[in-house]
Amino acid sequence: MTGAKRKKKGMLWSKIHTPHCEDFKQWCRRRLPILEWAPRYNLKENLLPDTMSGIMLAVQQVTQGLAFAILSSVHPVFGLYGSLFPAIIYAIFGMGRHVATGTFALTSLISANAVERLVPLSSQNFTTQSNTSALGLSDFELRRIGVAAAVSFLGGVIQVAMFVLQLGSATFLLTEPVISAMTTGAATHVVTSQVKYLLGMKMPYISGPLGFFYIYAYVFENIKSVRLEALLLSLLSIVVLILVKELNEQFKRKIKVVLPVDLVLIIAASFACYCTNMEITYGLEVVGHIPKGIPSPRAPPMNVLSAVITEAFGVALVGYVASLALAQGSAKKYKYSVDDNQEFLAHGLSNVIPSFFFCIPSAAAMGRTAGLYSTGAKTQVACLISCILVLIVIYAVGPLLYWLPMCVLASIIVVGLKGMLIQFRDLKKYWNVDKIDWGIWVSTYVFTICFAANVGLLFGVVCTIAIVIGRFPRAKTLSIKTMKEMELRVKIETDGETLQQVKIISINNPLVFLNVKKFHTDLMNIIQKENASNQLLDDVSKCEQNTLLNSLSNGNCNEEASQPCPNEKCFLILDCSGVTFFDYTGVSMLVEVYNDCKSRSVDVSLAHCAASLIKAMKYCGNPDSEKPVSFDSVSAALSNIYSNKNLSKLSDHSEV
Repeated sequence: MTGAKRKKKGMLWSKIHTPHCEDFKQWCRRRLPILEWAPRYNLKENLLPDTMSGIMLAVQQVTQGLAFAILSSVHPVFGLYGSLFPAIIYAIFGMGRHVATGTFALTSLISANAVERLVPLSSQNFTTQSNTSALGLSDFELRRIGVAAAVSFLGGVIQVAMFVLQLGSATFLLTEPVISAMTTGAATHVVTSQVKYLLGMKMPYISGPLGFFYIYAYVFENIKSVRLEALLLSLLSIVVLILVKELNEQFKRKIKVVLPVDLVLIIAASFACYCTNMEITYGLEVVGHIPKGIPSPRAPPMNVLSAVITEAFGVALVGYVASLALAQGSAKKYKYSVDDNQEFLAHGLSNVIPSFFFCIPSAAAMGRTAGLYSTGAKTQVACLISCILVLIVIYAVGPLLYWLPMCVLASIIVVGLKGMLIQFRDLKKYWNVDKIDWGIWVSTYVFTICFAANVGLLFGVVCTIAIVIGRFPRAKTLSIKTMKEMELRVKIETDGETLQQVKIISINNPLVFLNVKKFHTDLMNIIQKENASNQLLDDVSKCEQNTLLNSLSNGNCNEEASQPCPNEKCFLILDCSGVTFFDYTGVSMLVEVYNDCKSRSVDVSLAHCAASLIKAMKYCGNPDSEKPVSFDSVSAALSNIYSNKNLSKLSDHSEV
């Protein structure tokens, strides 16, 4: 090989394998979302609302951290650590700007199974009190947090592996009824686990299949051992929490700062317990000693990873599903996008890294995220500010919580799950929209109650896939055929001549959770192309193009729309004659398409709608009650457009 050839080959090789600086920057911005929003942070507009939201969030993080640590069967101080480190990691890697990551009831309950199985209470008598550790806790407590940290570590590794495998695209299998039923069932489990604290009873740890029913059987068998003082304090705490939270919700528009009732209740209960010595006088169980400061990092015990793999998968899946639903809801509410795969990475690292700092498994919580909404948070800076306040509690305030009664913490947990428990109201909605979705919700809830959250989630996904596979072969749209888009251009006499366009698109397949995302994306791409066109077309024939609607291959509207002339008003008629069946997700997306088109100044009419589809749309939110939206035929929809807009001349048309 000559020198010239070697040089040429070497240059080509270096061009292929040398990473470009710009590509690396783009990769960093994609994988570190904080680099995207932090440089554009507006201190003047966002710092004050983020600070106020951060203060309120810190109150929730501290109270729920203590409560969920106890739920996870570890010392309460580890819940404070779990409220600090995961929130920092997610602020760096996460895309949800209004998602509050930290301790989470469902993941805490799952990790408690591993803790109680591997380090049961019976082993406490065989461990000696050790004050040589940085925390000053017994070996028993350190062994317990070691198991919980191992669950967090392995669960995070599984989530990172799912990110590497790009499994975020598979989240379309997680339909809203399945997620709603799973979270409601898991919340019911959490409430059940707190019954012993609410009643002040001494109860052995009960888990496994049908453990939910065994707990209540044990309670009724030992009803005489209920402590009246604990029951009354629990009822009083629950009433106060619910009443004040409802008042905060009612008057949140009139008051700038809501009352942090959780913090007030903790301070009042701790002070009352200290003054009356309730721990000794009435036998109330209290939180006890909380160490000050943060210990040095330590790797989780790797020898127990094989024993906690079941709980780790539960933490990875249940935590991710619940968190992704909140991130997507936040993105939809505030008009930004969330990458499903990036969320796998963010939550995976939020479990792996904090596991070296004695943290229990983490995820995003509905109550804290809703709190960010109500207090007007703008970015993840609110979560970072809350972390500063949690750090102050760890170093200064923590030891003062010694006298906090456990029944008060249990009351905070129960009231905090209100958002999940009221999802029972969704049953009426599913029944009116699609009774099969209603059946999936009920069966998923029953499986979650009888077994566990991860088992219920798996059952719901498998059941949904099986039902859709069973329904698709019976659909009339399985025959291969191509539909042509019908374009009509008419002229309207106003101050000048404006070219009007009516597009008629036939949806020739069912609308279910499998295809609604692509349907929405393709249709919105058409609208965006229409609005982005800035060139005048000299000839009408340039504006007229036929497009194909491939309904069998992907079950969605795929077309390349013609570019309309400027200043023209667009009308869209969706022919729904091919929508032979639908589910709740499909109907919700159809309503969302209508609202999105309306915001883009595109009038949408629906033709050939079945009576069941019209009824379902009313329950999902009637698009427009002021004027008719659905029509018996395409011609009826056209006639309505003509009569409303005084259309005078039909320039061209083609039929489906």
